Amino acid sequence: MNRISSFQSRRQFLQRTAALGLCAGVNRLLPAYALQPTHGSSAHAVHNTTGAIDLAIREEKIHIAGRHAMATTINGTVPGPLVRLREGQDAVLQVTNHLREDTSIHWHGIILPYTMDGVPGVSFPGIKPGETFTYRFPVTQNGTYWYHSHSGLQEQTGVYGPLIIDPATPEPFQYDREYVVVLSDWTFQNPHWILSRFKKEAGYFNFQQRTLKDFIRDIDEKGLKATLADRIMWSRMRMDPTDIADITGATYRFLLNGLPPEANWTALFKPGERVRLRFINAATGTYFDVRFPGLPMTVVQADGQNVQPVTVDEFRIAIAETFDVIVQPKEDRAYTLFAETMDRSGYARGTLAPREGMSAELPERRKRPLLTMADMGMGGEHATHGGETPKTEGHESHSGPPPPPEQTTHAGHGAMPGTEKKADPSGDVMHGPDHHGPGNSMVAMVSKSRLHEPGIGLENMPWRVLIYSDLRSLAPWPDPRPPAREIELHLTGNMEKYIWGFDGKKYSEAPEPIRFYHGERLRLTMVNDTMMNHPIHLHGMWMELDNGTGPLKPRKHTVNVKPAERLSLDITADAPGNWAFHCHILYHMDMGMFRVVAVSKPQHA
Repeated sequence: MNRISSFQSRRQFLQRTAALGLCAGVNRLLPAYALQPTHGSSAHAVHNTTGAIDLAIREEKIHIAGRHAMATTINGTVPGPLVRLREGQDAVLQVTNHLREDTSIHWHGIILPYTMDGVPGVSFPGIKPGETFTYRFPVTQNGTYWYHSHSGLQEQTGVYGPLIIDPATPEPFQYDREYVVVLSDWTFQNPHWILSRFKKEAGYFNFQQRTLKDFIRDIDEKGLKATLADRIMWSRMRMDPTDIADITGATYRFLLNGLPPEANWTALFKPGERVRLRFINAATGTYFDVRFPGLPMTVVQADGQNVQPVTVDEFRIAIAETFDVIVQPKEDRAYTLFAETMDRSGYARGTLAPREGMSAELPERRKRPLLTMADMGMGGEHATHGGETPKTEGHESHSGPPPPPEQTTHAGHGAMPGTEKKADPSGDVMHGPDHHGPGNSMVAMVSKSRLHEPGIGLENMPWRVLIYSDLRSLAPWPDPRPPAREIELHLTGNMEKYIWGFDGKKYSEAPEPIRFYHGERLRLTMVNDTMMNHPIHLHGMWMELDNGTGPLKPRKHTVNVKPAERLSLDITADAPGNWAFHCHILYHMDMGMFRVVAVSKPQHA
């Protein structure tokens, strides 16, 4: 019997959809976890797969956010169904392609043989129209993950879904019920048309650019000379301080489990219960800042890996990351689940309530944040993030580990910005050329660790915001060896031409893979030379984030790199084969911020 976690029949799907007012002669095509607010899946339930799971990808008409649209569905739903596996068993997933083009499924964050990783042209040829591909791999981990297409721009049109792996042994925390929360963004525009517009006018979808009114206000606050100097500097860089997200809420609708904010997805609880929420950011181009106003959250997992519990009031979830939190509402009242976009142009929304039909007030929307010269790696200028509010130093109210020491690199001093410390089998570091050119419109003059910063727009919150230096693994990684060598990569881009890449080159210009040697311990250092945040994902291997916690470095499959940030990750190259390494902003990846990591035997072996 095929086993996909499901709580309702298709008839119940349609009944619930109609009740939400989202079905107008067309099936809304929502998965069970989006339409099932009455009972969270049991904390002790085991949705174990003993046979094959069938997943069918096809194009279907849906009704979403009040409009009709064509979507690419998995088993008839957007997002796709909840796939639930169990640690210690073998997964067998049969994916059938009913499209007129090739497709694929990548199991994001899952450790498996590279031929099962699902990246066309890297680890397998893709799935042709009318064909079925069977993924088989041992399940060697547990936690919250997700899956999505790695073909073209299909992820933007609906090919994504949650993947939960139940542990073989008891978890180190207790909870009474759980919910899956898949955050995403939806556009009614053809994503290929969007990409073509980016190439013609990169700021086409940025509806938050500064206006004459902003110019006059800045003169009143800063004076004419300072305002003109600021505008001239941004003009010379051919950048805009509002370039925080490529696509804003003017184009995107922001969804929670496939539902727009007005649908008010609801998770139920009984006062005093501990509720686990598994957050997955399956968006194509959107970061979310998540909070339950008036209700603290305890983070217990990051990217599917258990961490020492840390209680916060808000967390930023980068594209492709997952965070598991536990909340314990004790009052008989509703709480708003508010997922505001990083650029403040919109939000996804749900409710945590003791009874159906309840809702709570939405929090006040925050001002649009602006990038500063400090974000551009220019140094010296402390800023006006968060709209017009000055940025504060430090991050108050934290009791976590101290921030790692600053690793500041100035142009012409030490490791040159825009260079890679090339792989060398002897363990030596080889420096490459400067990467300032057509594919890189700027080089950060000063790069430093920003792991202790919550991120743009979150600097002055009166509550505790999760930061990367809060995260500590429950146990040290089993490989305690220090890295024998270091590879340095610069995240580069030219916003005006909409070119993205590593070390000034897009993927088509960098045919040679990044070389890892099987069994080695290495350090990957990334420097962000661009003005945007980038969620960087390595397939097939864990990255241990060097965040100042010593042997308890958290393990991540996706790490956010802030503008002008330098961060390091330790990696044990224990997975032979070819692996994708890329930015998880889909349009950045498609425009060149993608490389292949080849894990092979050392040349001297």
